[in-house]
Amino acid sequence: MSGVLPLLALAGFGLAAGTGITAVGPGGVLVTVGLFLLSGLPPAEVAGTAIVTHVATGTLGSAAYLQSGQLRQPATRRAALLLALTAAAGTPAGVFISFVVPGQLFGIFLAVFLVIIALLVWFRSPGSAAEDDHPHHPARLLTCVGLGVAVASGMFGVGGPLLAVPLLVLAGTPVLPALAAAQVQSAAVAGVGTLGYLSRGAVDWRLALVAGIPELCGVLIGWRIARATPASRLKRIMTAALLVAACIVGLRS
Repeated sequence: MSGVLPLLALAGFGLAAGTGITAVGPGGVLVTVGLFLLSGLPPAEVAGTAIVTHVATGTLGSAAYLQSGQLRQPATRRAALLLALTAAAGTPAGVFISFVVPGQLFGIFLAVFLVIIALLVWFRSPGSAAEDDHPHHPARLLTCVGLGVAVASGMFGVGGPLLAVPLLVLAGTPVLPALAAAQVQSAAVAGVGTLGYLSRGAVDWRLALVAGIPELCGVLIGWRIARATPASRLKRIMTAALLVAACIVGLRS
């Protein structure tokens, strides 16, 4: 990638991604979308570069929700731990898949993935961003969610909240506890995924910084938005953004 405008555009994708991560959950995929559209990197390097940025955002997001109290709730801590533990098993499988999928097919898969996430966000159970109660889900449910999220996250280089938040909300978890638990998983997925992609030399550190620094800023912005904006409004905005991104990626593929 060369030129100022593509780099600024990638930084914009990073800022939007970070904001979406902590405000709604499904935001981190926008870094993958930005790299796919702008960088010209092969699929594995797109995913590897994107997932590096989620190490910091997942850690910062976890700290933010610890400070605001959601991660101090026993049920939320338990969910966060189980989701994080599944990252060690599921993420390497996703990393492997990204290396064997051809570039054009990767774009098609990414577009379909974006549509699925948009539908999950749109049809998830209504809830208030101010709710704090977190139901005690069975361990097998959290394990299945965690494994599925980790495989998809490893393949596309996205953070855990992208899938984990809509799935947890569909299971009856209010938005804020779901966001909090998913941030912990995101840090674990990103850490394991980064090691996998680094071992194969599939990380562009310059582009990771271009997207990752604005993404970190967006995490703090999104955390404040989530606590002050109705969940229904956030849901509409994120659904629209994901569908637009899916159309662009699909056309580009």
